[in-house]
Amino acid sequence: MSNVHVMDHPLIQHKLTLIRDKETGVKEFRELVEEVALLMAYEVYRDLPLKETEVETPVAKAACHVIAGKKLGIIPILRAGLGMVDGMTRLIPSAKVGHIGLYRDPDTLEPVEYYCKLPSDIHERDLIVVDPMLATGGSASAAIRFLKQRGARSIKMVCLIAAPEGIARLKQDHDDIDIFVAAVDEKLNSHGYIVPGLGDAGDRLFGTK
Repeated sequence: MSNVHVMDHPLIQHKLTLIRDKETGVKEFRELVEEVALLMAYEVYRDLPLKETEVETPVAKAACHVIAGKKLGIIPILRAGLGMVDGMTRLIPSAKVGHIGLYRDPDTLEPVEYYCKLPSDIHERDLIVVDPMLATGGSASAAIRFLKQRGARSIKMVCLIAAPEGIARLKQDHDDIDIFVAAVDEKLNSHGYIVPGLGDAGDRLFGTK
């Protein structure tokens, strides 16, 4: 699928293996998620536009390039998406950070927005939605829909692990969205967990059950 980008860099794959390991503790898990998010950011930011500039080195003047003032926004889906924010913003500290909180209605099973705080100029920004897991795709699809309803025009989805079902859902609902993942796993189980996955990313990030 042309808009699904699987990042197979050795460093990403090595750290993802440690993240999957059930013996990895909270501190190391949190640090590894941040590190993988930073490594993934290199590829996610690959198409940032550049402009020419000139600097003077200790030797001579040099024709160089800098990022052409592109506005970025990082949008974590609460709560697990918070674990990826610091890694993404370490490369672009000026990126604004918004937040979207969703829960699943027990009767309709549809995602319901309970919190949303976004930069006021999201229509001018390239937005990157982050969530470690893309399982059924319901929450990610809803978050992207809410962003579009508020005027967002450019959106990418970044996650550590995706299930084929989640990718298919995003393709169906938002075929204009590029999806960046470190791995595409086998399937979802009957409880909606990715197999083999890494368990509940939020619980492992924050030490909750």
